Amino acid sequence: MKRDSLSTRSERPQGPLTDLEQSEFYLREGERLAHMGSWSLTADGIFDYWSPETFVIFDFDPSQGIPTLVQWLAAAQPDGRDLLTKTIDKMFREGARGDLRYWVDHPKKGRRMMHSTGEPVLENGKVTRLIGNTLDITEQENALEEIRRLKDELYKENIVLREEINSTSMFEEVLGTSAVLQRVLALAAKVAPTDSTVLIMGETGTGKELIARAIHKRSKRAERSFVGVNCAAIPSSLIMSELFGHEKGAFTGAVQRRLGRFELAEGGTLFLDEVGDLPLETQIALLRVLQEREFERVGGTEMLRCEVRVIAATNRDLHSAIAAGSFRSDLFYRLNVFPIELPPLRERREDIPILVNYFVNRYAQRAGKKIDTIRKKSIEALQEYSWPGNVRELQNVIERSLIIVDTNEFSVDKNWLSHEFQSSPRVGPASRISTEQEQIEAALAQTKGKVSGRQGAAAILGLPASTLESKIRTLRINKHAYKGA
Repeated sequence: MKRDSLSTRSERPQGPLTDLEQSEFYLREGERLAHMGSWSLTADGIFDYWSPETFVIFDFDPSQGIPTLVQWLAAAQPDGRDLLTKTIDKMFREGARGDLRYWVDHPKKGRRMMHSTGEPVLENGKVTRLIGNTLDITEQENALEEIRRLKDELYKENIVLREEINSTSMFEEVLGTSAVLQRVLALAAKVAPTDSTVLIMGETGTGKELIARAIHKRSKRAERSFVGVNCAAIPSSLIMSELFGHEKGAFTGAVQRRLGRFELAEGGTLFLDEVGDLPLETQIALLRVLQEREFERVGGTEMLRCEVRVIAATNRDLHSAIAAGSFRSDLFYRLNVFPIELPPLRERREDIPILVNYFVNRYAQRAGKKIDTIRKKSIEALQEYSWPGNVRELQNVIERSLIIVDTNEFSVDKNWLSHEFQSSPRVGPASRISTEQEQIEAALAQTKGKVSGRQGAAAILGLPASTLESKIRTLRINKHAYKGA
């Protein structure tokens, strides 16, 4: 019998049929229409029945007889044979139902995915054979894979779009004419066209993400995604999943496969903000990606290649972190290919009038207010202040001031800012650290150790809570000592 003839319409035997003959005819025709074959495997490992459609599915020649178990396993791709053997052994040993998917090498159709289901048959409490069916589900699997691919693409687009929308609430323009800022912008322009890894260092609020975005926009990756992640804002138990993604069932709550930020940034730029706060385990995984350009999803076994430019940023002293054992030196040298250090606002006070004008116009429009003039004394007061929160803090102060002002003249009340106002010209690094520590300790004393929330120390200092927590750790301040104060 030719194998091709098995897939054509079954001929109903002529004349009257017994009930058995009629049942066999309907079974063969049903299997042919469903492209599903049935089989029987004895406890001795011998197939004693293969339906005609089973021969068609695997492209075995029925004239050669039913294949042996070894011949059938040989049709499966090597990486699936061990699982098939273990499943069959378990079904006979435990009397368990078997249900699995595996790839085979079809002589005519190439790589095909099969779905086999088997049920144990018990006699006197012992499994004597397995009866099952096999279905070629390649087309369905390909359709599902296409749906997953489209879903992943949609997820990528949604994440990137959401981040672009969120970024509009930030200070997007890098404004200023000071020499120190111009040097930074010149460095950014030099490194932008390359694929070199960049490490941006600077205090919180100095605009590290803005410089990273400027580098991306001037690079050859500008048409692809810019994906950012704040490493300090994500719990250490979830950061691996956030960066590299996870497979369904990888951990409690992983109800479906999820792409990580490296996959979302494929072909584009990944911005790792506050990279100094990464747990050591994640640092090792990040080092591997930078070295090998490959990674695995959490709970996965497939090695994924990535083509991503990494720009990292930190407000921490990484040399001190290396000495303390909280940051790997080999990762530092991988990230520190092209370092850029952003100056704090107190070191470019000549840029403050430009920034004030920009923010006043911006927030006045949002509030529906018209501001004609800005008091000179307010500009002078803002230039005298040391700005521990830098441009972000200036932005917050101006927004708060515009909420209060009832005239068309913008001003800042010194008394209103008395808890953070300091008349201090340029200060050296040692005294700057001392001043910052004193400010944090004063704020913690005022809030009785509370860091986050509207009444917390972070709000008083104009800092994100995660950034303040990082500074508290770096300066080794015991915030708990202020709770009873």
